[in-house]
Amino acid sequence: MAPGELILSELRQLVGLENVLIKPEDLISYSFDGTAAMQQLPGCVVFVTTTEQISALLKFANKTKTAVVTRGSGTGLSGGSLPSKDCIVMCTARMDKILEVDRANLTMLVEPGVTTLSIADTATAAGLFYPPDPGSMKISTIGGNVAENSGGLRGLKYGVTRNYVMGMEVVLPDGEVMWLGNKCVKDVAGYSLKDLFVGSEGTLGVITKVLLRLIPKPQAKKTMVATFSQMDQAAEAVSAIIAAQVIPCTLEFLDRMTIKCVEDFAKIGLPLDCEALLLMETDGHPAVVAEEAAQMEKCCRDCGCIEVRVAKDDAEANKLASARRSAFSALARISPTTILEDATVPRSELAKMIRFVEAIAKKYNLKVGTFGHMGDGNLHPTFLTDERNKEEMHRVEEAFKEIFDEAIRLGGTITGEHGVGLAKKSFLPKFLGDAQMRVLRDLRKSLDPHGILNPGKMFD
Repeated sequence: MAPGELILSELRQLVGLENVLIKPEDLISYSFDGTAAMQQLPGCVVFVTTTEQISALLKFANKTKTAVVTRGSGTGLSGGSLPSKDCIVMCTARMDKILEVDRANLTMLVEPGVTTLSIADTATAAGLFYPPDPGSMKISTIGGNVAENSGGLRGLKYGVTRNYVMGMEVVLPDGEVMWLGNKCVKDVAGYSLKDLFVGSEGTLGVITKVLLRLIPKPQAKKTMVATFSQMDQAAEAVSAIIAAQVIPCTLEFLDRMTIKCVEDFAKIGLPLDCEALLLMETDGHPAVVAEEAAQMEKCCRDCGCIEVRVAKDDAEANKLASARRSAFSALARISPTTILEDATVPRSELAKMIRFVEAIAKKYNLKVGTFGHMGDGNLHPTFLTDERNKEEMHRVEEAFKEIFDEAIRLGGTITGEHGVGLAKKSFLPKFLGDAQMRVLRDLRKSLDPHGILNPGKMFD
């Protein structure tokens, strides 16, 4: 049942009457996230602005055994911030202050509701660089990035969110506040608890501040697009680039379906006579950038590419990069429901995995566009369907079962950057095995014995 009047009265006292939503028409916007075909109305939505409010709310929720689901912008793609029935959705989007930029220690201290783009822009203004760049970076919040350990286009060279978290303030399910990590580059005292909370998907605690690592801004960059008549050639080119000891900043791919949809959507002059497109970017010292760009172009030509197009300036580079960043939006125009998934395999198995996805789409008579991070083996098979068609949705579910089974068989993982949430939890036991699942459950129970935080996510 929905939160009773006593619970609602307590919440209003904690955060103010105007910061508690209970009307169904107000709750609809918080009943889903970026994951397709998943929706659940919460009991209420509470907007918080301080650590003290969060602590008090969790103390109360723990005492009354009321479920709490933390939410930022709701851009997640695994159902991680989807409400559970009658829960309190605790929205941290208004905690959006950048508290400190420390140039001496190359760090930035932020609240969880700051958008990824704001962090990147603030770092740039200070002459520094924050590399993680998830596709939703314009609106995704850093709290969600940390909770999901988000990736992005620059992951091959620079890593994921975890690699840039130096510390954080966390509120435990019982309301206790603790600080994890510090500004020290080297710190090996005790367990690395901050790493436990990165990627925990809101199941262990609520992140209220994040201390981020920044790095010097690259002096130069060069962006290129290479097209291929066969996907295998593109995969061979990626292997050749890595074998040449070149680690590009970005090494992305689009398949034929995605190229066609992107060009129809964005009109940026992409060639339509190819099966695969590689978006490549190198950055660093100008001399190194020039050398690496030449090496990447040679690798592509040696592997039989149709054409290599080099951006002549930043404007054209941004235009080419938009081809990859607009892939999801472009595909979403084709059918009423767009299911963007996330599977990762070793680079050496990527071409095989892409062929498998194509075969599975044909087997189940489904439309699919595949794109992703070819440099690190992370691909996004995107099925274009209609959730109102129950029979077709069943075929989509069966297709994904085979895709994730194949990813595991090839030595890969069921998610490279989107997280487990609700969408992937049925696949987790097969991937992790009994021992790891037991440890995860024991760990979660030790921190949240009443199971109030994000119940039902990752595992039951």
